[in-house]
Amino acid sequence: MRIVAGNSNRPLGEAIAAYLNLSLCKASIRRFSDMECFVEIEENVRGEDVFVIQSTSYPTNDNLMELLVCIDALRRGSARRITAVIPYFGYARQDRKSGPRTPISAKLVANLITTAGVNRVLTLDLHAGQIQGFFDIPLDNLFTSPVFLRDIQQTFNCENLIMVSPDVGGVLRARALAKTLEVDLAIIDKRREQAGVSEVIHIIGDVKGRECIVVDDIVDSAGTLCNAAAALNDAGAKSVSAYISHGVLSGGAVSRISSSPIKTMVITDSIMATEAVRVSQNIRQLSIAPLIGEAIARISDERSVSSLFDYSAA
Repeated sequence: MRIVAGNSNRPLGEAIAAYLNLSLCKASIRRFSDMECFVEIEENVRGEDVFVIQSTSYPTNDNLMELLVCIDALRRGSARRITAVIPYFGYARQDRKSGPRTPISAKLVANLITTAGVNRVLTLDLHAGQIQGFFDIPLDNLFTSPVFLRDIQQTFNCENLIMVSPDVGGVLRARALAKTLEVDLAIIDKRREQAGVSEVIHIIGDVKGRECIVVDDIVDSAGTLCNAAAALNDAGAKSVSAYISHGVLSGGAVSRISSSPIKTMVITDSIMATEAVRVSQNIRQLSIAPLIGEAIARISDERSVSSLFDYSAA
């Protein structure tokens, strides 16, 4: 087995390799003066089972191209099997036509990755489950629920806890955690007038005096999350925390969260933390390296990956 880490999140690649008691495969991944990407694998990978770890986060196009070039280099190096490990799958929110003459970019990205030569894909908390069907190769979609459950149980008193879905689309995710923790569920009904702007309309469920945990897969501009936190606070919630799988945190999201009623926001390290995230007082990162590392070990040994989540099945 060989682990190749791209530049999008090298600390995560190193942590995964450490979990597996392996060293990262030596590879030179650099840019020419015109910013073209060049990859050279500096170890023999002929006949090897290779895992390429690369989140397609900001800068999305650069990191995606780097992944594709890495895959091509490994394929031409005669790797026996190539698995693209994409903790954060960019373009996942463009999973359907939003209007006439608009693209389904997630499908295009799936085609690019498949054509580049991967044998399978491993990702984490896909924004839309149907993206699994965009690939004609095996895809394993991991869930952050075991990582979040462990942290919630260590941090909160579950007797006064209530899980909150920030919109109707995230109900299944929040319900799964609520069922496992045996706590109540609340739903925020919102109306989005235009992209990037959301308005909280109504809270379904009693949150007065309760410790609320908002659960979602992506926080980008943080407008939805902060509006949800303000609405919960106005409804009498004792405290508001958030558990988010992927901290995109673009623009002024970090400062927006810092000035919001959110007590603590917990994100995973699927996307490498910026300096603003690292120094933030109310944002905390959990490592998903053990989860991804265990999944990689199971794939390499041809063992079940889904059994990782049996105990938390909703």
